[in-house]
Amino acid sequence: MTADPTPAYLADAALADREDVLRDLSQYLATAWDSFDRPRLDEPHADPDLIARLGTALPAEPSELHAALSDAVRVLDASHSPSRPLFVAYVGSSGLHTGVLASALSAAYDANLAISAGAADLLDRQALRWLAEFVGYPVAEGHFTSGGQTSNLTALLAAREAALPGTRENGVDGARATVYCSDEAHHSIVRAIEAAGLGSRALRRIPLDEQRRMSVPALTDAISRDRAAGFTPVAVVATAGTTLTGAVDPMDTIAAVCATEDVWLHVDGAYGLPAAATATAGHWFAGLVQADSVTVDAHKWLGLPKSCSAVLLRRPGALRAAFGHEERYMLHEGDVANPVDTTFEYSRPFRSLRLWLSMRVHGADQFRAWLEGSLHLARVLAGAVREDPEFELLHDPMLSTVCFRHLVPGLTEEELNTHNDQLARTMQADGRVFIAPADVDGRTCLRACFVNFRTTPDDVGFLLEVARELGQRS
Repeated sequence: MTADPTPAYLADAALADREDVLRDLSQYLATAWDSFDRPRLDEPHADPDLIARLGTALPAEPSELHAALSDAVRVLDASHSPSRPLFVAYVGSSGLHTGVLASALSAAYDANLAISAGAADLLDRQALRWLAEFVGYPVAEGHFTSGGQTSNLTALLAAREAALPGTRENGVDGARATVYCSDEAHHSIVRAIEAAGLGSRALRRIPLDEQRRMSVPALTDAISRDRAAGFTPVAVVATAGTTLTGAVDPMDTIAAVCATEDVWLHVDGAYGLPAAATATAGHWFAGLVQADSVTVDAHKWLGLPKSCSAVLLRRPGALRAAFGHEERYMLHEGDVANPVDTTFEYSRPFRSLRLWLSMRVHGADQFRAWLEGSLHLARVLAGAVREDPEFELLHDPMLSTVCFRHLVPGLTEEELNTHNDQLARTMQADGRVFIAPADVDGRTCLRACFVNFRTTPDDVGFLLEVARELGQRS
């Protein structure tokens, strides 16, 4: 008797009616997208039956696909989604529709850009050029990565090899290295320094100026002191949009210091760099073209689904120096490197398709308009807070992040901190506005970051009214 040659996954009855499954999936997506068009009335929670099913053991037998998809949607609907217009707690994506479609296509084909992926390689390089052109950076080489952490690590490993040649083979070997960043730089810089073997003690946190940017005189003094003490400066990391307040370090003057000192300049623009493309905020990014490397996360302010980060370098060769290798299972064609020879990652999904399809469909001008809209929302909120005696603005926003707090007469500073921390958590539980607490110079506050193209000025007014309503109850 001849065995059935049909592969089991094709014979699976659960996927026998593909058109029916795709119709259901299409309806689920349409419902989700429709729900993102307006703020929620409250925060839904998973029902007891769903929670019970999420605690069951590994199933040994097949189950009905439609029921499983329905549960998946119920789980997602009861989860926090940055796609919602009043999710302003963290710097998240906003689930841009074209990015969702590209994600589905890339998952279906499952191309791997580690070696040669055919036409996907051409699209990947074009998407990288488009992204660099959008932010105004003269890219010579680079890659899409899993996120800002990987992009920053990639850049700092390249900087380490440039400053300490042979380190990737011999180790740091007692070298006394230093890396410089502002006091409000993202913690991914600390992690990258640790992963690079330099140790977190190599990091020099530079004080802030009056605009919460890296103090350039303090940077100059720190490098001078370290050189005199026998340290080797590996890199200066300028932040283009700090996570806490959205401050943009003065890249032009920092670049001048790096040129004088012959130190690698990396710009962590994971959140804020897209604003370099705007008329309103573009001036903050003067000097960007002089950076040796930059990081930008398209899955943040450009709205694409996670993950779609990129690391861009101004000159060719540094990535291969940091990562290149020869393996018998990955042969080279002449002197042409495989993509994996210039990256930290091996498995490299087709992340760039999300950016490429979205830029192709919407165009750069539409993205600039969305960015300008976010900048406007921050100004609207900051202006409203300034004029309202019940609230206090803690900084003048450069980009789209605003930190403010609710005031209650008679409370001490410590009591105000407790009040605002509890207010943020009460707002999260309430569900109409998802905001997070933060600490600015020892003052606990509400931190709103606008990156969602769906958020409107009316939503900003609603945010403040919810904060007032719940703050007065506390």
